[in-house]
Amino acid sequence: MDQIKITIVDDHLLFSQSLSFLIGSFKEFAVVGNYGNGKEFIQALATADPMPDIVLLDVNMPIMDGVETMKWLKANRPELKVIALSVNDDEDTIIRMITNGAKGYLLKDTHPKTLYEALLETHNKGFYYSEMVSGLLVNQLGNHGNKVTLKEREVEFIKLACTEKTYKEIASGMCLSPKTIDGYRESLFQKLEIKTRIGLVLYAIKNKIVAVEK
Repeated sequence: MDQIKITIVDDHLLFSQSLSFLIGSFKEFAVVGNYGNGKEFIQALATADPMPDIVLLDVNMPIMDGVETMKWLKANRPELKVIALSVNDDEDTIIRMITNGAKGYLLKDTHPKTLYEALLETHNKGFYYSEMVSGLLVNQLGNHGNKVTLKEREVEFIKLACTEKTYKEIASGMCLSPKTIDGYRESLFQKLEIKTRIGLVLYAIKNKIVAVEK
């Protein structure tokens, strides 16, 4: 069996080298590239041989960060499977990375076993949403006994929740009061059996309310 090829994009050299060493200890995987920022990685893609199967992409980098890199990849190389890496579990950042095509999101202090599982599941299933990102959401999203019926305005709200807009900006865009938007949010959380905005994003992706490349 051919090894699964991994590319690391991270500006911290010590972390990148340590991660390479760790991945090298997994027999199924091989690191085929290390780059210090998104621009360097994108330039290298033009002549990359072999192409990576999975990209581990740091969110916070100089010159071209993870979000901007994901936007470029979504538009130009959507077939690449990317797992975002970060020291932060900020909800807005997670949403931005996922809605721009990231197949997973891991904190940098993740246990090696979790990293191994994330790489394997991303390769085999096409995505990996850890408990940190989704809690029990991945299981919950597909477990409704009956199909949930959403009103047109609820769908509109979910679509806007999948953007970088704040709830206040969503309220303005829908010509509603922030209090009404809070009502939409809480009602949907209860109806969809989710607890966070990330849950709305994952629900929207799973049910193709928003378009995300596979």
